[in-house]
Amino acid sequence: MRGSGTSEALAACDFGACARFLLRVPAACAGAGAYPGGVVTVLVVDGANVVGARPDGWWKDRAGAARRLHEALLVADLPHDRIVLVLEGQAKGGVRPGRDAHVLTVHAPKDGDAAIVGAVREAMEKGDRVTLVTADRMLQARCGGATALGPSWLLDQI
Repeated sequence: MRGSGTSEALAACDFGACARFLLRVPAACAGAGAYPGGVVTVLVVDGANVVGARPDGWWKDRAGAARRLHEALLVADLPHDRIVLVLEGQAKGGVRPGRDAHVLTVHAPKDGDAAIVGAVREAMEKGDRVTLVTADRMLQARCGGATALGPSWLLDQI
C-alpha cells in the first residue's frame, strides 16, 4: 500500500479512504464470512476503552498496550469479516496506521470518539453490519444503528 496514498489518508483520518479500503478487502480473505446477501460484518473497536477495561498496567505503556491489543485482534477467531481498531493519543505509537490482514488501524487526529463515529457511519453507509466495542454509552448513542458490545465481550474472545 505504500505510495498509494492510503496510509497518508488514514493518518489524516480520511473516512472516505477508510470506506474505500473496507470495500477492497474481499470478505473471503477476511475470515468468518459475510452474512447472506453479501452483507459484510465490521467490528469497530474503541481501542482506548478496551485497553482501559483491564487493569494490567496499561497506563505505564499505552503504546505497548495498543500493540498487544492489535496483535490479539490479528489472531483472534472473531465472527466478523473486518476489524477497525481506532487509536488515539500515545497509543498511536504502538501500531502504524493502515491495514494488517483483516485489521485496519486508524489513528484519530484529535479525539477517538469522532474517528469511531466516522468509521461506524462509513461502514453503515456501505450497507455493512457494524458492531461497536465500547463501554462509553454516549458514544454508543452517537453510533445508533450499530450493535454495541462492551469491552469484556472482546477481552473474553481474545
